[in-house]
Amino acid sequence: MNALIRTESLTKRYGDNVALDDVSLDIHPGECVGLLGPNGAGKTTLLTLVEGLRMPSSGRVELFGGDPRDASSRTRLGSTPQATALPEALKVGEVIDFVGAHFPAPTSRDALIEEFGLAPFVGKQCGSLSGGQQRRVAVALAFAGNPALVLLDEPTTGLDVDGRRMLWDAVRARHRAGTAIVVTSHHLEEIEQLAERVVVIDHGVVRADDTLSAVVAGVSRRRVTLRGVSAGDILSLDSDATAEEEDGVVTAVVSDSDRLVRALVASGLPFRDLAVRGATLEEAFLTITKGAA
Repeated sequence: MNALIRTESLTKRYGDNVALDDVSLDIHPGECVGLLGPNGAGKTTLLTLVEGLRMPSSGRVELFGGDPRDASSRTRLGSTPQATALPEALKVGEVIDFVGAHFPAPTSRDALIEEFGLAPFVGKQCGSLSGGQQRRVAVALAFAGNPALVLLDEPTTGLDVDGRRMLWDAVRARHRAGTAIVVTSHHLEEIEQLAERVVVIDHGVVRADDTLSAVVAGVSRRRVTLRGVSAGDILSLDSDATAEEEDGVVTAVVSDSDRLVRALVASGLPFRDLAVRGATLEEAFLTITKGAA
């Protein structure tokens, strides 16, 4: 299967700063990939190289098998950058028509309005919209050209919970219809909701690249919740643990839950309501990036 995006030993430097360091990735049709990393990790730099907005310092990047800087390679690409910049004087419907006109087979205006819930403000000028409403329009515009691939950089910034979930539903529907998605987000719940594959970048280097379940399962840490003891009790039994207490419930994250349970039993502490589960994506992300620091 031909890759929609292919990077080989891709490196980008800004003076002495290495933003991306020897990154090799393939992203294929139909995938939904979550791109994770701390601030300054290189995520946005990677997307701008894929979009042809910057040139690599070394290595190669291909988009639909061609050079991203060639406009013909971008006709099946949609994107939403981190910063929302809509023409303030134009109405939302006019912007949809304007963007769609740049593509050979755009999504119909009515379909896009319905999918992304734009009907309440389709006749309003973009400059009169709230930040969250503008963001919703910006994400919808990424799909205006009926693209095969969409890059979403922090798509739900500024949205409330309801707006975020509405947008997730729309993106999921497009993915089910066959659109490949690459999404970056600081909301790890968003990646859990949307992505099937997770790529973790830190200091410009790919630290993990696997299915969401495999990335989470690959982290050995476990979350233990219980009552009847304090967070200090847990820390005294396991120096490697982190622990916090709220409303009488202690939540601890440990590398060896069996060892902690044995220590609890041996201590004679009056613990109860013990539960152990695997790591979350957030815990996996923190473990991967902390280990790479």
